Amino acid sequence: MSKSKIKKSVVFPIIMLAYLAVMAWIGRDNLAQGNYLRYFGIIGISLIIILLLYLSLRKKEQLQQRREEEQYGTYEEEDEDEKEEKEEKEDTK
Repeated sequence: MSKSKIKKSVVFPIIMLAYLAVMAWIGRDNLAQGNYLRYFGIIGISLIIILLLYLSLRKKEQLQQRREEEQYGTYEEEDEDEKEEKEEKEDTK
């Protein structure tokens, strides 16, 4: 079983969401002045960009994991190989 660690595809979008929240708080003057479209438009575009960042990082991690599994195999494959070896030994007895 792999170690439990936080992936890049989760950390970076969370950091960006925190940054967006701070920028939204700082930019609330635009909202008070009546620039609703500009204020919510910037927030909306930023959320779309953060979502695309998350999806691209997740896809990259999945491809990297798939490459590692193809190159090194998985623990499940090792367990299956061990079971087959035990069955072969039992059959020869």
